[in-house]
Amino acid sequence: MDSTTKKVRPGGASVLDLDLKATVGGGVEDAYGEDRATEDQLVTPWTVSVASGYSLLRDPHHNKGLAFTFKERDAHYIRGLLPPVVMSQELQVRHISSEKKLLHNIRQYQLPLQKYTALMDLAERNERLFYKLLINNVEELLPVVYTPTVGEACQKYGSIFQRPQGLYISLKEKGKILEVLKNWPERSIQVIVVTDGERILGLGDLGCQGMGIPVGKLALYTALGGVRPSSCLPITIDVGTNNEKLLNDEFYIGLKQRRATGKEYADLLEEFMSAVKQNYGEKVLIQFEDFANHNAFDLLAKYGTTHLVFNDDIQGTAAVVLAGLVGALKLLGGTLGDHKFLFLGAGEAGTGIAELIALEMSKQTKAPVEETRKNIWLVDSKGLIVSSRKDSLQPFKKPWAHEHPPVTTLLDAVKAIKPTVLIGTSGVGSTFTKEVVEAMAEFNEKPLILALSNPTSQSECTAEEAYKWTQGRAIYASGSPFAPVEYNGKVHVPGQANNAYIFPGLGLGLVISGAIRVHDDMLLAASEGLAGQVTKENCEQGLIYPPFTNIRKISAHIAANVAAKVYELGLASRLPRPENLLKHAESCMYTPNYRTYR
Repeated sequence: MDSTTKKVRPGGASVLDLDLKATVGGGVEDAYGEDRATEDQLVTPWTVSVASGYSLLRDPHHNKGLAFTFKERDAHYIRGLLPPVVMSQELQVRHISSEKKLLHNIRQYQLPLQKYTALMDLAERNERLFYKLLINNVEELLPVVYTPTVGEACQKYGSIFQRPQGLYISLKEKGKILEVLKNWPERSIQVIVVTDGERILGLGDLGCQGMGIPVGKLALYTALGGVRPSSCLPITIDVGTNNEKLLNDEFYIGLKQRRATGKEYADLLEEFMSAVKQNYGEKVLIQFEDFANHNAFDLLAKYGTTHLVFNDDIQGTAAVVLAGLVGALKLLGGTLGDHKFLFLGAGEAGTGIAELIALEMSKQTKAPVEETRKNIWLVDSKGLIVSSRKDSLQPFKKPWAHEHPPVTTLLDAVKAIKPTVLIGTSGVGSTFTKEVVEAMAEFNEKPLILALSNPTSQSECTAEEAYKWTQGRAIYASGSPFAPVEYNGKVHVPGQANNAYIFPGLGLGLVISGAIRVHDDMLLAASEGLAGQVTKENCEQGLIYPPFTNIRKISAHIAANVAAKVYELGLASRLPRPENLLKHAESCMYTPNYRTYR
């Protein structure tokens, strides 16, 4: 197709158009030649409409606003639809100029939800500028596009819903799911994040309004892990809700019925998983997100052997916490096997973290995992999980039922077990009381306290409480962000055990290697990759995680570690193996530069 190729608008009028080959902003598919322009792709979607230029300016994937050159304005019928100025000759300068203005505007909003809405509006207007802004200001904007603000966004999703941002697959689509998947305009999908909305953060059943979670997670896959946005697909499975408030809300956007369970639920998920593989192939990564315990473990066990699946609540949380524990050893000393762990919370997150710690200890000590589990104790709503309770426990709790007299409260469990590490995954705020934290400080010089429940209101204790109640001796990290705390003249910087450290790099590593299954060893590789990025300077600040400012570099290291393990296990389909996996990972990462047409 040359520069004088004729195209025909509706109505039969021939027009001359320029060659529309694009220089794109990178992304994992480009590295394998799967994204090279074909003749069909050269005919851009907006040229088949009489209002082609008008449509282009409303296409977030391609819109550049005032950055379109006059040559491009003529090629795409934009002339007259924009003011007669091109902001700059340099694409990067145009980005930065707009970015400063946008960031200033977003900072004017007082409420986090207002900032969230403004950023989502930007993503719908100009996708590349949205990612440029997020990448360059990740520490400031991450709490806005994800935890904790995304929790409030999900609660009010029906009110702020404007344009569809993913696929909604409900019970009404039973028997038609493959057709629904084909309605999504992008054909080459590499990562799907799917939820059924039953356990959104610590907020409970939000039904169809849980879509904010897959949308937010995939924004981070792109911004932090470099997976191209066009390769990402957010999906909500709507099987109803048991939330009475939503069922009685005339503006609720989901199915107004109680949740489907049993065979009806299982059949819908089976159809969905089969349709995904049929439509997108075996290498598409499906990330399960915010499913309730009773479904999360079953889905992971059922599809882990047939699909490339990953549960962020069980496995992602585990990997990021394990990395923090390995990082904390630089401050605490010893090995993982020298420490004793006590969890408050024995659901997906708690048991997932516990199992990965046990696996890593087993790997280090060569002891059987059944033995290393004995260093790890869990407390649920009925008290310490002990062997005398085994008959009444759910299957995923049984490996943690150790020999010990019954203990009913967390405080008594702390006094009895004397852990060096206290981990909260309960989803219940303020459960690490003053008495509990002071008890930890009694027999630990540097008690390690991880209050991981989200959002901020559900954190087991605040950073200020942890430092104050331990006289500044605690090593602290949380699930949601807390500001630095000054205590006795010293500034303590709390860490954030945010899954965003792990899943973008893990996903990138799986994609660039063409993995066909997720293995526990890949999760350990991801943890080791993150822990390896904790510097001496970080440790001196009391940090067990590196700063988010370096997250793209961190994700590349994690991706390289994960890909290396995929190749080692013989589960890679991208062959031959690249010589330098770190450089390869970096080269595959999407950057949000504008497309230029020549």
